[in-house]
Amino acid sequence: MKHTYHIHGMTCNGCRSHVEQTLSKVEGVTNAIVNLEKAEATIEMESHIPIDKFQEALKADGGRYSIHKNGEHHKTHDEKKVEKPKGKGTGTFYCPMHCEGDKTYNKPGDCPVCGMDLVEEVNLSATTSEQWTCPMHPEVIKDEFGSCPICGMDLVPMEPDLSAEEKSYKKLLKKFWIAVAFTLPIFIIAMSEMIPNNPLYDVLELKYWNWIQFALSIPVVFYATWMFFERAYRSIITWNLNMFTLIGIGAGVAWLFSVFGMLVPDFFPDQFKTEAGTVHVYFEAATVILTLVLLGQMLEARAHSKTNSAVKELLKLVPNKAVKVVDGQEQEVAIDKIELNDILRVKPGDKIPVDGVITDGETSIDESMITGEPIPVNKSVDDKVSSGTINGNQSFLMKAEKVGSDTLLSQIIQMVNDASRSRAPIQKLADTVSGYFVPVVVIIAAITFGVWAIWGPEPAYVYALVNAIAVLIIACPCALGLATPMSVMVGVGKGAQNGVLIKNAEALEKMDKVDTLIVDKTGTITEGKPTVEKVGSFDESFRESEVLQYIVSLNSQSEHPLAEATVKYGKEQSAEFLKADSFSAVTGKGVEGKVNGKEVALGNAKMMEQANATLTQVMENEAQSYQKQGKTVSYLAIDGKISGYVVIGDKIKETSAKAIKDLQDKGIAVIMLTGDNHDTAKAVADELNLADFQASMLPENKLQEVEKLQEQGKVVAMAGDGINDAPALAKSDVGIAMGTGTDVAIESAAITLVKGDLHGIVKARNLSHVVMRNIKQNLFFALIYNTLGIPIAAGLLYPFFGILLSPMIAALAMSFSSVSVIANALRLRTKSI
Repeated sequence: MKHTYHIHGMTCNGCRSHVEQTLSKVEGVTNAIVNLEKAEATIEMESHIPIDKFQEALKADGGRYSIHKNGEHHKTHDEKKVEKPKGKGTGTFYCPMHCEGDKTYNKPGDCPVCGMDLVEEVNLSATTSEQWTCPMHPEVIKDEFGSCPICGMDLVPMEPDLSAEEKSYKKLLKKFWIAVAFTLPIFIIAMSEMIPNNPLYDVLELKYWNWIQFALSIPVVFYATWMFFERAYRSIITWNLNMFTLIGIGAGVAWLFSVFGMLVPDFFPDQFKTEAGTVHVYFEAATVILTLVLLGQMLEARAHSKTNSAVKELLKLVPNKAVKVVDGQEQEVAIDKIELNDILRVKPGDKIPVDGVITDGETSIDESMITGEPIPVNKSVDDKVSSGTINGNQSFLMKAEKVGSDTLLSQIIQMVNDASRSRAPIQKLADTVSGYFVPVVVIIAAITFGVWAIWGPEPAYVYALVNAIAVLIIACPCALGLATPMSVMVGVGKGAQNGVLIKNAEALEKMDKVDTLIVDKTGTITEGKPTVEKVGSFDESFRESEVLQYIVSLNSQSEHPLAEATVKYGKEQSAEFLKADSFSAVTGKGVEGKVNGKEVALGNAKMMEQANATLTQVMENEAQSYQKQGKTVSYLAIDGKISGYVVIGDKIKETSAKAIKDLQDKGIAVIMLTGDNHDTAKAVADELNLADFQASMLPENKLQEVEKLQEQGKVVAMAGDGINDAPALAKSDVGIAMGTGTDVAIESAAITLVKGDLHGIVKARNLSHVVMRNIKQNLFFALIYNTLGIPIAAGLLYPFFGILLSPMIAALAMSFSSVSVIANALRLRTKSI
C-alpha cells in the first residue's frame, strides 16, 4: 500500500532527512520518501498502518514534527495556545548555529539539535509609540502624557520590558554567582590537600570533608547547571549529539563516581583510595567544570547581543514621531499614524520620518547612516528623501510616498535581518565535520581510558578516568558551528552601515570569488539623469518644434528615464502635447504608437527597422557626430519616414572611473554592456579606460553574454539598474542592483547598492573578502583547537614531558573557544571597507 501525508514542522533538508529516517523505522514500512517543498511524505507499507502510529513515532523522536492527512488543518492545538512573550523582541526564536536552517520556535529554550540557547529575533517594528502608566496603578496605560483617571497622579513613561536575550543573560548571571559561591569552597577544600600537614584535617577527618564537598556540590549540579544535564539527556535520546553530550557525560561521570565512592568505598580497589582509606573524589573537578562552562555560556549570551548590533543601530534611526500639517496646522503624531500623501513638516536636526518627496523648501541632508557617505546631500523641491536620514539646518515640507514597512530604511532592516540568518555554502564543511565529531570524541575518550588503564602508571585507573574526562570536556563542536553564522551576521550588518545590502550569505561568499564584472551603462556608470541637448529635423515638412511635439506626446506614456527627460524638456519648452494612443514599448529598441492619427516610432536603428523606416547615410553621419561624444541619439519616424531626432546626454558618475580602476587592480575584468549604439559606448569606454565593451545589446544578448562567460569558467557579477538588466542579474553568479534603479532589478539581485554607484561594488568586494577571511580564521581556529586539544587532554605529552591536562583547565579552554570565535567575528565591526 502507498499513502501520501502532510508533514508539519520541516524547514530544511536536515528536517526532511530526519523525518524520513523516523518514518522508515516504523514497523511495516517498506519505503518512506519525504518531499520538503511540498511538505509531504509518501509511505509504502506491507499493509495499512494507522496514522496514529506514525504520529507516535514522530512524538517519541522529540515532537518537533507532526503528520496529517492531506487537506487537514495542520496547526496543532498546542501551537494555537502558546502566547508570545511580551518584551522588546518578537517572541520568535532561532538557533544561532542555524542547525535546522530557517526553523523558528515560539518560546525560549534550547536548540533540540545542538543544545544552545535559542536567540530571539529582533523586533523590526521599531515604530511603537511611547506609553505612559501610573506609578500607583500600573494597570493604567496611555499613549500620551496625562493624569491617572483613578488617583489623579501624573503618568510616567513605561519602562520597556527586557528582551529575551537580556533576560537569558541575567538568569545565567544569577546562576553563575550561585555556582561560584558553592564551587569556591569545594575547590579550596580539595586544593588544601597540597598543603603540608593540611590544617583542615585538624578540624575534621577527610571523609567528613568529602561529605561537605558533596553537600556544597548539590546546588551547583541540581540548580545552577542542571540545564546542561537536561540538554545532554535530550541529545542522547534524540541522537542529536552535541557539546552538552560531552559535558554531561564528563562532569556527570566525575560527580557520580565521587558519590558512589563515598557511599560504597569498599567496592573500589586500593589504587582508587587515599592514605586515609577514602576513595579519591572529584567534586571539585565536576563543579569547577560546570561553573566554567556556565561562565562560557554567559559570555556567549552577552556576545550574541553584539553580533546583531547593526540591526539594532538601524532600528535606532527610525523616528517615533513626526509633525503632520493638516489645513495649515501642525500637529505631532506617532510615526505609525502617517498615511500616504500626508504633508509633513521636517524641522532642522530632525530625522526624516518616512520616504517621500520635498514639496516646499530646500535643505542639506545627512544620509551617511544609509549610504555610508559622510558628505551631506543638497535637496530641493521634487527631490526624494529617505526615512531615518537627518535634516540639516533648514525646515521643509514633504509628501509621504512610502510608509511603514515600505520605507527604504524598513526594507534595509528586513534585508539585513534575513541575510544574517542565511547559510553560506562554506558552512557545509563545518556541518559535515560536526556530524561525526561527538561520536569520534566519545570513542577517543574510551580509547584513552583503556590505554591509561592498561599501560598507565599507578594509580592507572585514576589516570584513566581523569584523562578520559579531560578529553570529553575539552572538545568543542560549538566553536565549529558558530564559525560561519557569527561572521555572516556581523559582516552583513557592516555592509548595511556602508550602503551595501546583502540579500544572503551565499552572495557574500561568491562575491569574493568574482573575476569578471559586467556593468550596464545608463544609471550604473552614468548618473541615469539624462537631459535633452538637441532636437533636430530630417524632414523639411516638420519643424524642430513639431518634432519635439511628437516625441513628447509619444513619450508621455513611457516610464523610461530617456522618455522622462524628453517630457521634462518638452514642458520647459512649452511644447503642446498631442493625443497619443496604442502606445507600446519595445524592450531594447524604443517605443511606438499613434499620435494625431499618425503611426509614430521613436528609438534606435533597430526600432527604425521594425517601423520599416530607412536611415540614410546623411542621417547616420549626423547622429554619429553626437554619438562619438558619448551622447544617445533616438530617431523619430512618422508614417514610416524618419522625420527627426533627439540628442540626450547622461553624465558619467564622478566615482565610476576610480571604482573601475580599483576593481581592475583587484584582478577583476570589467566589461560594459549597453543597449546604446557603438559610438556612444566607445566614447564612454574610452573615458573610463575600458577595453572590453559591447553595444546595441538587447536583454537577451546580456543574458547570453553572462552564460557564455560562465561556460568559460568565469565567476560573473552583473551590475545594472533597469528592467532590461533583470534577466542577466538573475542569471549571474552575483547580481548587483543600483539602489536608485527599478524594483524589478533590485528584486533580481543578490546585492543592492543604496547609493547606486560603482564605488559600492568595491565596498562589496572588500566586505566579502574580509568576511570570508574571518570565517576561515574561525574555522581554522576551531579545527586546530580541537585537533591539538583532544590529544593533549588524552595525555599525548605525558611520555615526553610528564604533562597532563586537568579536566578543569580543559573546561576553561572549551568555554573560551566559542567565545573566542564570536570575539573574532566581532572584529569585523572595526574593519574599514
